[in-house]
Amino acid sequence: MEQLTAAHIILLAWLFLDVVVIVLGYFLCSYAVGIRRQSLEEARAWQEAHYDISWYDPLEKTDYSVRSYDGYRLNVQALKNPVPTDKYVIISHGYTDNRFGSLKYTKMYLDLGFNVILYDLRGHGMNEKTNLCTYTLRERWDLNSLIQDTRERFENMTQLGLHGESLGAATSVAVTELKPRVDFIVEDCGFAEIIPVMRGGLRGLHLPACLVHVASVWCKIRYGFFFREMRPVDCLDENKIPILFIHGAEDTFIHPSHCEGLYKANPAYGEMHLIPNAPHAASILTDPEAYKNYVSSFLNKIETA
Repeated sequence: MEQLTAAHIILLAWLFLDVVVIVLGYFLCSYAVGIRRQSLEEARAWQEAHYDISWYDPLEKTDYSVRSYDGYRLNVQALKNPVPTDKYVIISHGYTDNRFGSLKYTKMYLDLGFNVILYDLRGHGMNEKTNLCTYTLRERWDLNSLIQDTRERFENMTQLGLHGESLGAATSVAVTELKPRVDFIVEDCGFAEIIPVMRGGLRGLHLPACLVHVASVWCKIRYGFFFREMRPVDCLDENKIPILFIHGAEDTFIHPSHCEGLYKANPAYGEMHLIPNAPHAASILTDPEAYKNYVSSFLNKIETA
């Protein structure tokens, strides 16, 4: 009788553990794909506290919206270069950020002779709120829609590039699978695949990293996709667009190995540079001169190729 009771206790313990894992997976799924977005005011305040953006307000700006592939509207702002130019670059910001998070790169492109297109990624900034970040699965289609609109809206264009940070960088890589009309990409601290990033987040919460797979199953049940589908590195197989890969050497959120994996997977012309002492999404703030030199040199090479 004692053995039977012990067996029952073990079985109940296992059942309880299974329920805990399933429930944790459900909530982790919600947490992983949820968007805890900043307001435009919050994002701008952060930029002003970390570098000079006094050049932004005097610029000639045009605000408009672009309808994406599924009818979702993206809020966009075009910044006209004070010196007339027919070159354009679209900058994609990172997770939870918005268009103001892209200002740290904007002045560089203005100085390099580009008009700049800023926008809020799906669920971010001024866009309609949505608690679903698909880590490039939908975002790549949004960016592709913006690329098409930009080509049609600015007919005098001679060059169009993409620049992305973190989620925006991964999106800029993932969109290559759709073969957009783009002349170059600058990819800064993007992920090659999302699961290792999520595992790191779970370890930071002192939770078993294996829970990512339970959360992934819940994501498939609730939203129709697994986390393993979020792999921008797989989108590069047939890429022909030159890509400059930049990553902070001290990035502990998205490890520099992601940059190395993307660089190796890219069949087109590419360069890779790690910025010493730079944490996540801070390479241009850590060493602005080196950053600008890498971008300028890369653009000169592809323009004269």
